[in-house]
Amino acid sequence: MSMLSLKYEVPGDDFTRAGEASSDVKHKLKQLGYDPGAVRRVAIAMYEGEINMVIHAGGGEAYVEISPEEVEIHLVDHGPGIPDVEKAMQAGYSTAPDNVRSLGFGAGMGLPNIKKYTDDLQIETEVGKGTTLIMKVRPGA
Repeated sequence: MSMLSLKYEVPGDDFTRAGEASSDVKHKLKQLGYDPGAVRRVAIAMYEGEINMVIHAGGGEAYVEISPEEVEIHLVDHGPGIPDVEKAMQAGYSTAPDNVRSLGFGAGMGLPNIKKYTDDLQIETEVGKGTTLIMKVRPGA
C-alpha cells in the first residue's frame, strides 16, 4: 500500500454535510484493505473533529495521509480557538449553543472521544486564530 494524500473542505454550520470527509476516508481505507479496527477508530475520531469544526469554527479543512504504518489526520480551522484545552478535554464539558444541543450535538464528548480513539493527539490552538488537531491512528494498536 503506497502513501495516499487526501484533502477535504469541511463546510461550516451545515450538519447535513458534516461527516462527508470521514465517511470518504473510511470508504477509501476499506478499499485499501486497511485494518478494520483502525478504520473504525479513524472514522469515529475524524467525524468527531468534523462536528467540532462545524459547531465551533465555521468549518475548516481536513488533510489525511494514509500509509501502511498509520493514518495521520490534520483538522485545521480558523475559528475562535480553545481558551482552556484541559477543560475542553473533560467529558461532558461543552460550549455548544442551545440550538446545536437541540439538534443532538454538543454533548461535550468530541475531544474526549478523539483522544480515546486515536493513538496520538496533538492540539494546537490560539484564541482568536483557530485550532489544528493532529491525530494518528495505527493499525493493530
